Amino acid sequence: MSANVNTYSSEGSPERKYEEKTYDPNVAGTVGDDEPVDNNHHLHRNLSSRQITMIAIGGAIGTGLIIGTGKALKQSGPAPLFIGYTLVGFLCFLVMAALGEMAAWLPLPSGFTGYATRFVDPALGFCLGWNYWFKYIIVTPNNLTAASLVLQYWVSREKVNPGAFIAIFLVAIVIINYFGVRFFGEFEFWLSSIKVVVILGLILLSLILACGGGPRGATGFQYWRNPGAFNTYVLDGAGGRFLATWATFTTAVFAYLGTELVGVTVGEASNPRKVIPRAIKLTFYRILLFYVVLVFLLGMLVPYNSEELKTAIAKGGNTAAASPFVVAIKLAAIPVLPDILNACIMIFVFSAANSDLYIASRTLFGLAHEGKAPRIFTRTDNRGVPIYALGLSVAFCLLAFLGVNTDSYKVFGYFVNLVTMFGLLTWISILIAHICFVNARKAQGIPDTALAYVAPLGKWGSVGALAFSILIAFFKGFGLFCWRRLGEKKFDTDTFVTTYLGIPLYFIMYFGYKFWHKTKIIKSVDVDLYGGKARIDREEQEFIAAELERKGGPETKAEKIYRYTLGWAF
Repeated sequence: MSANVNTYSSEGSPERKYEEKTYDPNVAGTVGDDEPVDNNHHLHRNLSSRQITMIAIGGAIGTGLIIGTGKALKQSGPAPLFIGYTLVGFLCFLVMAALGEMAAWLPLPSGFTGYATRFVDPALGFCLGWNYWFKYIIVTPNNLTAASLVLQYWVSREKVNPGAFIAIFLVAIVIINYFGVRFFGEFEFWLSSIKVVVILGLILLSLILACGGGPRGATGFQYWRNPGAFNTYVLDGAGGRFLATWATFTTAVFAYLGTELVGVTVGEASNPRKVIPRAIKLTFYRILLFYVVLVFLLGMLVPYNSEELKTAIAKGGNTAAASPFVVAIKLAAIPVLPDILNACIMIFVFSAANSDLYIASRTLFGLAHEGKAPRIFTRTDNRGVPIYALGLSVAFCLLAFLGVNTDSYKVFGYFVNLVTMFGLLTWISILIAHICFVNARKAQGIPDTALAYVAPLGKWGSVGALAFSILIAFFKGFGLFCWRRLGEKKFDTDTFVTTYLGIPLYFIMYFGYKFWHKTKIIKSVDVDLYGGKARIDREEQEFIAAELERKGGPETKAEKIYRYTLGWAF
């Protein structure tokens, strides 16, 4: 099979033609360019530009930012909190930029598992895909349980069994996912919009309180002087301040996890070469504004030795009571706002559970599409929903009903440890795939100008991010080995196992698949950069033509509202 394929420059115009290569479906399972498309095994490209953009912006805004920052502030202090979230935010941006470059060149329905398979080794695609699916079948029921805990801020478990709330939320997210990606995209668009408004409101409130708009007057940098900018962790002096800073990296990683979900949506984006790079670029501004600015202001409002903060973390759980921002509001003696913030956290957690189920189902679909899961999971209905992949992912959501028993909450604490490691391994795999992708481009003579989007720091940005990610993963549980210094009675074996279990599981899947299928790392000159690309190019041209024709008609109400509000802002 040989065909000419247009590639696009960063402006979107035809730049240069390359010869189409034959792609072996036994390697990655993608549909050949000349094969008829089976609509029962095909996702629909129904996610619009504004939906992808807002999903990218709201993807990682959740309890990790609103609640998780409290523990990091108490343990480390305001300066390490700011440093940790800034450095990990930059790491997150490099991961997203690497993913964006690959997605803009070849928007595969299998997402980044397809890139690992195509550009590195089918064994890496296998372990990355299953690692990512494991993450989301754990985090989805975890978020459903968290949603029931948030409601306990108002309704105690003695009055209403948490299982009732879990059941309601589970049915709701199943319905939203079942009605197709167009409905899911619209629903998540508005939920993400609410999240953005809430975060902007928190930033404005924090700035007002720091500058003297509250009853206490201006706080300024007084808490950076007393009790100080740095707390110490494990050791005293400079060593303790360094370890306090390092300890914030894990909390920051958990907060940023979810940004990569844009890489899962590429198979259903209506014009991926345009909307994916735009979403990637917005990631930088979101990180800068939503995370770095917010945690900086937080360090001006609450001292790390605050008794109110310590009590909130001990008793609040996943509710607004545990949020450092609620502590700041209470210290400022502002009524009603804690209840409003709890309602916002409810929206955050529900949105997270909804998008997590979506990602779990699409990841399983991608694995099946690559031939690394039973083919039945590629089956889609007439709305493009992978119904069997969705069904199996929903079955694991029933783990949320463990939350009916209070003794099970400790188990979900272990789940958080697993999720963080699975997330780090996902970032590591994406960075490896990007490094191999750039090497393949150079070996095959494809210039940067032929791509719709190029990672700002290129291959070496990914190399640096890879080294940093590996260090965080390796030293993630360093505090466990200092249990005597931290006053613990014994070594926490359970937490150690759940913290590091993901690493041996990852290598077992990689080498097990490699041994069973006798796969090899693909040489740069042999990497297939074109298989399936002609069909994607055709879909893109058809969409652009349809958009040009549609733009002659009236603008929809949703598009008009978005353009004059959040669309203007972002």
